[in-house]
Amino acid sequence: MEPLRIRDHVLSSRLILGSGKYRDYDEMLAAWDAAGADCVTVALRRVDLEHQHEEKNLIDVIDRQRYTILPNTAGCYTAEDALRTARLARELGLGDLVKLEVIADEETLLPNAPATIEATRILADEGFTVLAYTNDDPVAARALEEAGAASVMPLGAPIGSGLGILNPTNIRIILARAGVPIIVDAGVGTASDVAIAMELGADGVLLNTGVAKARDTVQMARAMKHACEAGRLAYLAGRMPKREYASPSSPVDGRFTG
Repeated sequence: MEPLRIRDHVLSSRLILGSGKYRDYDEMLAAWDAAGADCVTVALRRVDLEHQHEEKNLIDVIDRQRYTILPNTAGCYTAEDALRTARLARELGLGDLVKLEVIADEETLLPNAPATIEATRILADEGFTVLAYTNDDPVAARALEEAGAASVMPLGAPIGSGLGILNPTNIRIILARAGVPIIVDAGVGTASDVAIAMELGADGVLLNTGVAKARDTVQMARAMKHACEAGRLAYLAGRMPKREYASPSSPVDGRFTG
């Protein structure tokens, strides 16, 4: 499968995994390995940078030679908080890549589109490579691209819900109008959800809970990997046209019809 290019960053896998909700670091690392991921996202606000509570924190256990760390601004409810978190990540040596999240409220955890657009514009001007998490709204997606987002990340369903791709029509519209990579993020519950996203033409999928809360995290991570690859291949191959009526698979007159 061809790599995913986001500005100057090249990812060999189109599946990006999160780092939350695992039972321990060993389970997390085993799942990442099974998924074949080479980019993982870390919520910087939830990392103990002072080693106050654990012998090692999350940043310590990630092999920086193997994985690209995608810091995210999860837990930020204002543009100002998100900007501060992104800048801190760069100061800590995590680079210019950032997944930008600005959440609207604690109950739905849905994105605040206006604040995300504002923060995207500022971070892009500061040289960040912004992957902007947003609603499955074609208007918001276009505005984020115009604000300088290097990738737009529409949700499939609310964070952690496992409901899958609730609005494939909007995802198709976003994809048709996009000039940057589109990565479906949030709501993925199982491998078929990944395959659907990729068959729609998404450039990648970011997920966390669907693996971390599976009964067997490693097996599910492996299933997600195969679903991502299969969905991408199906998209590139081009599916057969849908028909309202049946069409015989075998010719009735003895001629080969392909």
